[in-house]
Amino acid sequence: MPQVRRRVLVRLDAPPDRIRAAATHALGLGDAGGGVLVGDIADRTGDATARLTVDVRAEPDGPVVELTATSDLQVPFFGLLIRPLMRVSVRRALRQVIAALEAELAGDPAPGPRHHALVPPVPFTAEQAKRLAALAAVAALASFSGALLTQNGDAVARSFHQSDQALGFALALARAGVLVALVASAIADRVGRRRLILLGLVVAALANGLAAVAPSFEVFTASQVLTRAALNATAIVASVAAVEEAPEGARAYALSLFALALGVGFSLSVVLLPLSDLGADSWRIAFAASAMTVFLVPVIARHLRETDRFVQLASRVKDRWRIGEVFDARYGRRFVVLGLVAFLTSIFAAPSSQLTNRYLTGAHDFSNSQVAIFRTITAGAPGIIGVLLAGRLAESRGRRPVAILGLFVATAAQAVFFLGSGALLWLVPPVAIMAAACAGLAVGTVNTELFPTEVRGTSNGFILVCGVAGAALGLVLTTQLRDVVGGLGPAIALCGVAPILAAVVLLRHLPETRARTLDDVSPSEV
Repeated sequence: MPQVRRRVLVRLDAPPDRIRAAATHALGLGDAGGGVLVGDIADRTGDATARLTVDVRAEPDGPVVELTATSDLQVPFFGLLIRPLMRVSVRRALRQVIAALEAELAGDPAPGPRHHALVPPVPFTAEQAKRLAALAAVAALASFSGALLTQNGDAVARSFHQSDQALGFALALARAGVLVALVASAIADRVGRRRLILLGLVVAALANGLAAVAPSFEVFTASQVLTRAALNATAIVASVAAVEEAPEGARAYALSLFALALGVGFSLSVVLLPLSDLGADSWRIAFAASAMTVFLVPVIARHLRETDRFVQLASRVKDRWRIGEVFDARYGRRFVVLGLVAFLTSIFAAPSSQLTNRYLTGAHDFSNSQVAIFRTITAGAPGIIGVLLAGRLAESRGRRPVAILGLFVATAAQAVFFLGSGALLWLVPPVAIMAAACAGLAVGTVNTELFPTEVRGTSNGFILVCGVAGAALGLVLTTQLRDVVGGLGPAIALCGVAPILAAVVLLRHLPETRARTLDDVSPSEV
């Protein structure tokens, strides 16, 4: 049975033979016998399994055309969310098919396929969709486990009687795990993506289990160093796999779905935030929930496959340890630009994201429950809209202009948030979130596109190191400058100078990758 089936009856003012000829010419259908025509409508649905059947019957009142559209696409983990979108896509495709038939019979130019904003710009095969869904599930688990420190940092600091400076130092120290993530990402270029992704999920779950029972702030901080190391490696390698598995013409779109899954995980951490109000140590419940995700890893493993690009590389090259290729004449300049962009943007992004809860509770007397409501309203729907918009714009307008404009607008809006009060607290963040989603997706896509398969994980690991160095600097600067500039908000806003510099000076030096194949953008050197 098809996953989605939609049938429509229409009457067209033309003889049956002429209708069949029009359907054959306009829709590229083939004869299945008995006057029935069949063909695919993948270009109108973004689903390579979508099929169209046209049955033209002569009746006393005139010819009746029965159009049946079906889809056999089965998506693990997200089937309940994807199936309504498939139904919308199929209905829209049928309307376009009818319009094309009517135009062909009238001798008018046939209207081209028009894609729904949520439908991929090029079709995904069933296997590509399954693999992306498995990677999205990885993203959701990783984001949930990684966001707990950000969301519960204030509650953890109070539980262990720590100051803002101690919290800022712990947040910065947790990023030391990036060195482990760098090594793991490089290993992924040698042994494959799948094994590193699964290992990272297991290690992160166990580390958060240790955090849930941590007897001291030092033990908690050590557990988060391990968690960050595992999740950084997992996120890097999984995002690389998402781009490698995407069809040409939909790499940014695939990464936007990956980013949506990251948002799902983050949202779950926000949903659990009110638990921190139950008692001094109730934040431990959320970390214990993260530890339980280890039981989901075998389920994901059944659907996760090694990427075809890595399999092809491994079949022809035995020695794949080529770290120096990241810095050579062909790719070195790209790395320098992307590394500086990551460093400068993280100086502002890290304190902006990780100290927002602290800022709201300290400067505006929000409770943890109020923070959860605030985050849901100002970041939930705007974040989803921003990611979907980012994928579409990056594919249609280009990575570079979307990155530049998005980064500039996001930084300016977020700085206003940290300097403002009252209505500005609620009105400005949605703008910042949507713009940041556009910038982040565009930059994240080129981070992966601009390097070849044999060093794609390694290059992204080095870029992450640059970003983490900027994040650590931003967190330390913010917590140290708060008393100098008059509070946490102004200190965070001051860090916004760095990403503005990246947007204005650096991003314009990157090559545009839209509408180019991955092998053309970053040809292998082996």
